[in-house]
Amino acid sequence: MRVTQSMLSNNFLKNLSNSYDKMGKIQEQISSQKKITRPSDDPVVAMKGIGFRTDLQEVSQFKRNFSEAHNWVDNTDDALSQASKIMQRISEITNQASNGTLTDTERSSVAKEVTQLRNQLADIANTKVGEKYIFNGTDTSTKPVDLTKTPPVSINTNPVNIELSKGVYIQVNSDASNVFSSDLFDKLDKLSKDLESNNPTNIDQYIDEVNNLNTQIVNERATVGARSNRIDLMEDRIGQQQVSVTKMMSKNEDVDMEQAITDLLTQDSIQRAALGVGAKIIQPTLLDFLR
Repeated sequence: MRVTQSMLSNNFLKNLSNSYDKMGKIQEQISSQKKITRPSDDPVVAMKGIGFRTDLQEVSQFKRNFSEAHNWVDNTDDALSQASKIMQRISEITNQASNGTLTDTERSSVAKEVTQLRNQLADIANTKVGEKYIFNGTDTSTKPVDLTKTPPVSINTNPVNIELSKGVYIQVNSDASNVFSSDLFDKLDKLSKDLESNNPTNIDQYIDEVNNLNTQIVNERATVGARSNRIDLMEDRIGQQQVSVTKMMSKNEDVDMEQAITDLLTQDSIQRAALGVGAKIIQPTLLDFLR
């Protein structure tokens, strides 16, 4: 096949254009610091990037869920701690009153204190975080304890579960029926009345009952503590997952700047050499052949 001057020129210009395209792509990578700027540059890298971003979006949602879970658990623990302190105080004054040495004024004062402590327990049972009652299961819009009603307690025992990892749900509320039962408020009401009547024999029976009620609160608080520890461990794993996915996404998409600059310099050298050769191939006039 006869190779003409036109064929040499066209091939040179085609290769020169490809060389410019390569340089342009490398310059674009350096300026954007990304391997690709559009899916068509490398569909495989693009698809992997979509997967990594989906994973990071899920992790971000889980981190928001952890914030809500901590809100539930921490406020529950604080409330149970306050309730336990109140029960300890009730236990103290019940023991004092059981020996029958209190004066009428002292008994009346103690009876009033028990009533006030009972009211405080009701307030704790009706603890709200934001607009949600945390001790009424999934019925977060209704307060569980109303001392003006009979019975005073109406508790929803359904668990409140929050997804903290893909497909993993953790209960974040406490079963308040184990802690703030109608039995608790009924016994404290009767204790207050028996204190007013100065009947040490009747008061004795409350000592063990009050201690048992406090034990239930302490046990529930221990359950909350164990739940909090599990949430902390899961949150650490999610944090590690976020770091891992971010690194993989960076490795998939971010350009190696040192390599890119080296490639650019190499391509520039090739370009200059090609231009030098091309200047000899593309002769502008017939006189160049006659020299």
